Amino acid sequence: MTASPRDIRPVTETAPFPAARPRRLRRTAGLRRLVAGTRLHPAELILPMFVKEGIAGPQPVGSMPGVVQHTRESLRKAAHEAAEAGVGGIILFGVPEQKDARGSAADDPEGIVQVALRDLVSDIGDSLVVMTDTCLDEYTDHGHCGLLTESGEVDNDATLERYASAAVAQAEAGSQVIAPSGMMDGQVGAIREALDANGFAEIPILAYSAKYASAFYGPFRDAAECAPQFGDRSAYQQDPAGPVGEALREVRLDLAEGADAVMVKPALAYLDILRQVRDLVEVPVAAYQVSGEYAMIEAAAANGWIDRDRAIMESLIAIRRAGADLILTYWATEVARRLS
Repeated sequence: MTASPRDIRPVTETAPFPAARPRRLRRTAGLRRLVAGTRLHPAELILPMFVKEGIAGPQPVGSMPGVVQHTRESLRKAAHEAAEAGVGGIILFGVPEQKDARGSAADDPEGIVQVALRDLVSDIGDSLVVMTDTCLDEYTDHGHCGLLTESGEVDNDATLERYASAAVAQAEAGSQVIAPSGMMDGQVGAIREALDANGFAEIPILAYSAKYASAFYGPFRDAAECAPQFGDRSAYQQDPAGPVGEALREVRLDLAEGADAVMVKPALAYLDILRQVRDLVEVPVAAYQVSGEYAMIEAAAANGWIDRDRAIMESLIAIRRAGADLILTYWATEVARRLS
């Protein structure tokens, strides 16, 4: 007679020592590989890349050793290297020469991201997925993620129109995934409606659903040249000490508005949130290993305080184990080569 599921009980105890020896399965590298419960694959990695207008050569980012602001040509070369390593995708951030209060370069057909997108789509086709960050902070002269009211607050609803326009411009230039990161209420719905109305119903949205007002973004703001000129982003990004349910509510709202995948950002300081999101949804879940996480490991390794390669892999395994299907990491190409 076959037992019903309710009759099956999990085994919670094993034989006592010395019959039970967990170390048996850790004894050799081969055994550890055989029973590994968490694995990384290059196709799960996404490489964030910065492309800057008006520079003659790649510009190193001082707070992120090994990361550069690319020219169009160096971006193409780095994208080819990522594709050859087996990286699953890249996500573009643009740094225009001219910034203004409305972030005009964000939806300009000749804006740096749109031009770079056309280069990449022409070069690499479907070798990897080319995604775009959809926000305004890289493009505004005040460094905030949206349009401002006269009193200096970010105007949520007016900003939605700018996001929608930027998303359509990116899709027209060849972006294969739109990733809104500004944490405006209703941003996914506004972008979905605009994409559908302009013939891009097939373009998926990867929503930055649980994005926290984190201290770990500092080096990114050097790379994207987008530090706020006043105040901070606490009024629209989530509070690190806020209620846990807020993140799950944001995820539900984004899915209801048409998100195809969701993201938690940062990764390592929010593994608990990542796990809860993974348990909640049936769509792909991404996690962003942000610039501060990258910079801390690189700095500690440069001082000889930690083993760089092991720390990189351990951090990525932790993010994967917590539930991420996709990981945005500045080490994507390096790690993909190592895994291959």
